[in-house]
Amino acid sequence: MKFYHILNSKVILKLPKSLFELPYKSVIFNTNILTKPSCRNYSAPPKRFYRKVGILKSDGKYEITLDQRKLKTPKGSILKVDNEALALAVATEWDSQKEVIQRSNMHLTALSSTVIDNPNNNTKYDIVQQILSFLDTDTILFFSKEEDGLYQLQQKEWQPQIDWFCERYRVTLAATESIGIANVLPETKAHLQRHLLSYNFSAIHGFLFAVEALKSIILTSACVERRLNVSNAVLLSRLEEEYQCGHWGRVEWAHDLSQLDLQARVAAAVLFVHLNSASEQMVTKKKVASS
Repeated sequence: MKFYHILNSKVILKLPKSLFELPYKSVIFNTNILTKPSCRNYSAPPKRFYRKVGILKSDGKYEITLDQRKLKTPKGSILKVDNEALALAVATEWDSQKEVIQRSNMHLTALSSTVIDNPNNNTKYDIVQQILSFLDTDTILFFSKEEDGLYQLQQKEWQPQIDWFCERYRVTLAATESIGIANVLPETKAHLQRHLLSYNFSAIHGFLFAVEALKSIILTSACVERRLNVSNAVLLSRLEEEYQCGHWGRVEWAHDLSQLDLQARVAAAVLFVHLNSASEQMVTKKKVASS
């Protein structure tokens, strides 16, 4: 045990005899050293260096400009997107930055950059496999009988989403009450794989981002198909936590911030899926019209 005494802005540390087999000694430290903050091991967010944000069309795609300078990805490529709506959404992220640039909140920019840079050299098939890996541990497939109130709430809120998913995609899924992985038939995964591969390379990135946030393919699909809004999907993904908060109370600044951050991520992901899917549909319609 260490004993501290504060005396005239200095700290005296008494070391027990048992440690050194010597009489007690007093060691004096300067409190300025003790209270000196540790070095920051992360970089400070960059300050906003631009005044105006705009978009321009170039070679059929849209670019974002910061004071006439083209926005680039982390690898140095010009950030280009396929439609004006997505370009405006990305530009809005940059225009909403205040004194510093909070990149961690710019989800559409991050998704667009990831699609262009493809840092892990993933194919669309690779990303689909990552998505399917979440099915065995999908959040809403695991019911808990430990608390009767929670179990009834899960049956009321989760089971309809599971039933809708099975009917919509013509697959078989069943909830489990065990702590192991869910028993998902290979035929179910194969069918879902064919569906997910119908998304283009950009849209499937957004789908994965939402699945990683919600930990649920079922809830993500319900959002993308407009069965659920983002707020409800997030609440369903946090059903057990919300149930416990209802019983024991919530730490507002912690639980609320976590919920809002999750909503922002899922909203950006679903918007990214829709905008990239819409741009592909527009291209297809133009080809049909011109033929």
